[in-house]
Amino acid sequence: MAFSLDEFGIEPAGVDAVRPFSVEGLDVRGRAVALGPVVERILGRHDYPEPVSRLLAEAMVLTSLLGTSLKFQGRFTLQTQTDGPVSMLVVDFSSPDALRAYASFDAERVEEAVSSGNATPQMLLGHGHLAMTIDQGRHMQRYQGLVELDGISLEEVARRYFARSEQIPTEVRLAVGEVFTRQAGEGPSHGWSAGGVLIQFLPEAPDRMRAPDLDPGDAPEGTKAHAVDEDDAWIEAKALVDTVKDLELTDPDISVERLLFRLFHERGVRLFDPQPIEDRCQCSREKVAGVLNNFGSEELADMVVDDKIVVTCEFCSTRYEFDPK
Repeated sequence: MAFSLDEFGIEPAGVDAVRPFSVEGLDVRGRAVALGPVVERILGRHDYPEPVSRLLAEAMVLTSLLGTSLKFQGRFTLQTQTDGPVSMLVVDFSSPDALRAYASFDAERVEEAVSSGNATPQMLLGHGHLAMTIDQGRHMQRYQGLVELDGISLEEVARRYFARSEQIPTEVRLAVGEVFTRQAGEGPSHGWSAGGVLIQFLPEAPDRMRAPDLDPGDAPEGTKAHAVDEDDAWIEAKALVDTVKDLELTDPDISVERLLFRLFHERGVRLFDPQPIEDRCQCSREKVAGVLNNFGSEELADMVVDDKIVVTCEFCSTRYEFDPK
């Protein structure tokens, strides 16, 4: 169905922005995001292998969707620690709009996975855990939720996190794509595009959010599991999101507004002001110096190379040099 955003007086959010929305007819609220230059800049400065870049870009999409939901000045961090070829992902969002990310990986194991044709996100992550941390500042207690990683996707991580920590039915789609462009007189250039959509079932009547009890793991053999029928509105909302194709989330020519209209126009979708995302690290020379001042003289002496102490930020690759004296 063709339509123009101008017909509805809607200014497209564009890339590198999260668009909150609600579908009141289904008691659903959600967020959709399209990332372009932000992903390109973060991945470009690290030069990761292709499957590692894809995995980290997925994590950036998920973090953008979750981090922009903060209602206060704070930080949301997604971090994995696993036994997989990609042993660590760290994506950090500082409200209202700053995103940064990096990955630690074993190059040989990643290459082996690529050679065997088994470089899936689940295989690269392996087994371990994923932590989502909300930090409201030094005067407030931090909150952290853990999800076991046992060969599941980041999409499944989000579903489990909200089901266990907040008992909110959640559905999410994430996608990452490579973009190749050609300019006159030049060869093709490579870039990245990523996007995602997350919906949650939040009816006014609490009894409509009923869910089966979590399996405690020690029930007697033969015990019948507690089953609860899902609400018809939530079934419909999930079915609509399941129709989203990766191309719709990664094609720069398909706006998030157009996608949301396709999904929910029959039910009516309400859009809220977009929230921009920027590639901005939080490091500074002063902060690094403050960290170094916490080390003793012997520890600092061990860091000296060629009469300098050099610290490189894992996130933005900025190099800081200090005189040991």
